[in-house]
Amino acid sequence: MSTTTHIGEAFQATDERPVPAKLHDWLVTVDHKRLGIMYIATSLFFFAVAGVEAALMRGQLAFPNGKVLPPEVFNRLFTMHGTTMVFLVGMPFFAGLANYLVPLMIGARDMAFPRLNAFGYWMFLFGGILLYFSYIAGEGLAGHGTAPDVGWFAYAPLTERAFSRGTSTDYWILSIIVAGIGTTASAINVIATTISMRCKGMTMARMPLFVWLMLVVSAMVVMALPPLTAAQVMLLLDRYLGAHFFDTQAGGSAVLWQHFFWLFGHPEVYILVLPGFACASEIIPVFSRKPIFGRAAMVGATVAIGLVSVSVWAHHMFAVGMTPVSNIFFVASTMLVGVPTGIKIFNWMATMYGGKIRFDTPMLFCIAFLFQFLIAGLTGIMLAAAPLNWQLTDSYFVVAHFHYTLLGGMLFTLFGGFYYWFPKATGRMLSETLGKWHFWLLVIGFHLTFDTLHFAGIRGMPRRIYTYAAGRGWDDLNLVASIGVIFQAAATACLIWNIIRSVRKGASAGNDPWDAWTLEWGTTSPPPEYNFAVLPEVRSSRPLWDLKHPDDPDWKYE
Repeated sequence: MSTTTHIGEAFQATDERPVPAKLHDWLVTVDHKRLGIMYIATSLFFFAVAGVEAALMRGQLAFPNGKVLPPEVFNRLFTMHGTTMVFLVGMPFFAGLANYLVPLMIGARDMAFPRLNAFGYWMFLFGGILLYFSYIAGEGLAGHGTAPDVGWFAYAPLTERAFSRGTSTDYWILSIIVAGIGTTASAINVIATTISMRCKGMTMARMPLFVWLMLVVSAMVVMALPPLTAAQVMLLLDRYLGAHFFDTQAGGSAVLWQHFFWLFGHPEVYILVLPGFACASEIIPVFSRKPIFGRAAMVGATVAIGLVSVSVWAHHMFAVGMTPVSNIFFVASTMLVGVPTGIKIFNWMATMYGGKIRFDTPMLFCIAFLFQFLIAGLTGIMLAAAPLNWQLTDSYFVVAHFHYTLLGGMLFTLFGGFYYWFPKATGRMLSETLGKWHFWLLVIGFHLTFDTLHFAGIRGMPRRIYTYAAGRGWDDLNLVASIGVIFQAAATACLIWNIIRSVRKGASAGNDPWDAWTLEWGTTSPPPEYNFAVLPEVRSSRPLWDLKHPDDPDWKYE
């Protein structure tokens, strides 16, 4: 790295302009850092909304024969919670991290297409607003429904007009198409930026693992979203032009929707989880004070996950009557994807082994992730076995597995990344005390809720039900699961207060509070609009280590 790129190189002047002028700058910005912050702030807002929806559903299921919510309201909350968490929380959080960090990590001054970057954010936001506008406008002329009540999967033909009256399903379709266009635009921008705008010396072999994972995720987005968009267009044609793609009485196929949806839906799981892997791959080495173990294997495992994940979609469909040969193929491919994932888990643990581990909040979230994602992987292998899947499909065991993957895997690592990079974006540290309260409350609440739901599923509790009779062996398990939501809500309150408190009067972070090794820590906190006064030059995968330890640089050994 060039010695002309000094830490603290740019002066950050205090902005004393009136609030409307500052707000105008945010609304019209094409700066990748501001857009990244807007993505993350918006996704955190939708996360709070989805959390309220989940809490209401758990309140309904806490006791047998619950009367908290009527069935139609429960079905709408079920649909909005799942859709929000997948499309308006997980994907934009990934887009926000990629937007903010990828140019900084590769030594660039901005994304390849700044205006496309802004377009992607506003399309995502308008898609989210359109989805929730259905609560106001979804009744339509016929007075049917408000918000969509079709599940986040919207299985056809139950979403045809004969079964889904009114316009609420149309809001679901159009909102996801609009948000998907924004996500695709952001992914294309990340790919173009990573390939064409790396600084001098930043070869593909030297790119941070975070950038590698975001590159693979972006490629997966470009591959996975078109099948979903195509299915939604086909459904619109069915609903309004009599196309009959999914109308079985007119020669269509109900299973066709499932193939299109899950051709998107299972790569989507890795689209949501790999950004968490990216955060863990940067945090664990820094807080273990060791380089990542098996860097080349980690890159290879990432690419392998991206390739294999597009061939496993029909393990969601073992119970629909596919041929035995098809079942065998999807059993094998599903188990195969566990191999590169296992490589990553072993390499993270090997990085920690023998290291001088610092148990700061970002590292705590990553350690919890390692345990929880291991459990998620093991239950995933269980569900990959078709005979066991036939017994457990559409049960709460699948709900618990899915949430172990996305909350225990994605959410914990994204929170770790949030605590890790918050000082870079704001120049202030989050409170370690509040951070640890957030961590422990979330761990307790998560395990109270989702450990117990595995057993409810094994005892036969179906998913997607709004109530149940007493005496089936589910009563105590559902009560414990609902109590866990209280701990999760308290954890979220700690996070919100930590953000508000730290933005107002948090301790000054300095430019590199973690003594890290990648380029984003080699500029000021927060970085200037142009990122680097002089574009850096790197000679290894840990350029700041080389700068801080000229007597023992990495480039001698790479």
